[in-house]
Amino acid sequence: MRHYKVKPIQALERGLEVLAALRDMRAASLHDLFQRTGIPKPTLTRILYTLYRQGLVWQRMADGAFLPSHIMLQRGRLDDTAWLVEIASPVLEQLGDRVMWPSVLSVPRLDHMEVVETNSPRARFDELPAAPIGFRANLLRSASGRAYLAFCPDQEREAVLRRLREREIAGHELAHDPAAVRQIVTTTRRRGYSTRAPDFGSHYSKPRSEVDDGRSSIAMPIRAGGQVLGCVNLTWRRKALTVSQVVDRYGADLHAAVSAIESRAAELGIAQAGSAAGSGIAVRAGAKDLELP
Repeated sequence: MRHYKVKPIQALERGLEVLAALRDMRAASLHDLFQRTGIPKPTLTRILYTLYRQGLVWQRMADGAFLPSHIMLQRGRLDDTAWLVEIASPVLEQLGDRVMWPSVLSVPRLDHMEVVETNSPRARFDELPAAPIGFRANLLRSASGRAYLAFCPDQEREAVLRRLREREIAGHELAHDPAAVRQIVTTTRRRGYSTRAPDFGSHYSKPRSEVDDGRSSIAMPIRAGGQVLGCVNLTWRRKALTVSQVVDRYGADLHAAVSAIESRAAELGIAQAGSAAGSGIAVRAGAKDLELP
């Protein structure tokens, strides 16, 4: 570069320093960035807010960590779920504002669903926090796991079930019951949403009689190009509402949130998302089918 007789813009230098730190750290709290850069926290807060307004960083709801936007990362280095969490996080926040019950975004792994983002509105769920980041949910017993299995490609489902059968771990018993799995898939597809197994109380392998979180959940899949990218659930206190009541009141909100995430993915060109409505998903509540827009 040519030599110019000008002074550098220190504020810009600090902003770029913060971006570089985030790229290296992948995710960092305000204190982490302070320790890394030495920039005072009030200044860091202003820098981060400015970068956020420009779409260069975002803040994860689950733990308040700051992350570089997907547009700041090379595609080859991009974590396979970071971009999904980034575009889903504000949608989950809006969903929580509307329904006032918590939700989690989870993604399929080899033999479980992993929670990658949470939304815990405080109005109704203070003493029962949502599952933490990294929480592993049972594929065949949790609402999110059942939504994934019902809507993923048939070959993928069979590969997952085969893997679960080969692993002699408590909680995978349903993998040995093809008829039960077919019933789960058929019922979930017909309704357009999944529910927990009757004996599921949130523990991976123990029944509700031993571990019970007192909640119920429904979940819907986020789909793109025939694949299931992840699932969004809605969780509530079991004593407060029945499944049918939740579907009647909030099913459309959950469906709209899933569709919004799919649309955002499509707009970014990351995946060719197919909307739930376009794929023929209808939410069944009681004796009626709610065809959601």
